[in-house]
Amino acid sequence: MNEDPRAQEVDNDHYAKYGGVHFRSHVAPVEINNFIRKLPAGKRESLFEVLEQLDKAGLITIVNDHVFADGDGIVGGGETQSFQ
Repeated sequence: MNEDPRAQEVDNDHYAKYGGVHFRSHVAPVEINNFIRKLPAGKRESLFEVLEQLDKAGLITIVNDHVFADGDGIVGGGETQSFQ
């Protein structure tokens, strides 16, 4: 089967649940979970530290496209609030 690599790339795009950071995974979720379990406690204290470690290891790529997901998981979402 010859799948379009662009379609596969989109399938691997994700947004962190907290913080909404856009990233692309390059390995199965099981590999990511195993990698995180092996990190020292100090490297697992924040989501952003974990994402950075995953990126450095080549398991994910953080996509710096200024597109985030809101707290409800809506990409580019969030209610506009006006302060008066």
